[in-house]
Amino acid sequence: MTRPTFENELKEIHLDILKMGAMAEEAIDKAILALKTKDVELAQRIIDNDDKIDELTEEIEKKCAIVIATQQPLASDLRLIITAMRIATDIERIADHAEDISQITLKLAKEDYVKPLIDIPKMAEITRSMLKDALDSYVNSDIELAKSVVKRDDLVDTMYQNLIDELEQIMKENSAAVSQCVQFLLVIKYLERIADHSTNIAEWVVYKITGMHKHEWEGREEETR
Repeated sequence: MTRPTFENELKEIHLDILKMGAMAEEAIDKAILALKTKDVELAQRIIDNDDKIDELTEEIEKKCAIVIATQQPLASDLRLIITAMRIATDIERIADHAEDISQITLKLAKEDYVKPLIDIPKMAEITRSMLKDALDSYVNSDIELAKSVVKRDDLVDTMYQNLIDELEQIMKENSAAVSQCVQFLLVIKYLERIADHSTNIAEWVVYKITGMHKHEWEGREEETR
């Protein structure tokens, strides 16, 4: 495989990842919209579309394997390929969690919600913005943007714990609401996991550029303070 061919293969993989990322962002938005509006048709479409992202992940993995087998890439090139494979896996899992939320929408669609959905959509918006910025940092090789995504994970963790406390209080006061609250606990857990996977993507971007894992670059930042 010639170098131009190698560059073209990497470009194809890069574009596939961006396509996957856009699909995952859309899935998050629509999953939360379906949950808010109890739109079972929209929820079902998200569930049905998940296979497309799974197929794209497999395609990226195959392309990466072919590049490694035929090109024998240098260390810096290998880093790009490893990063692409890891990011594709995280995006696939993000899409899986959007599907999980959609499954819950199907379960709760005929019920009156125990509380207005205000904080869950706020949490979802932060997680979606983390994914968007992580992907933007990948496109632009923007280390600072990637690191800002990593820092935002703490905000999502705080929101997650606050919502757990609120739902637990509702369950204590209203035993009839326990089943529904359990489903909402799952929703916020899925959102927290989406934030974690977005953070993973951002950390892989830093690795792609610097060759350093999180504990290495955080350690260097501590030393310079």
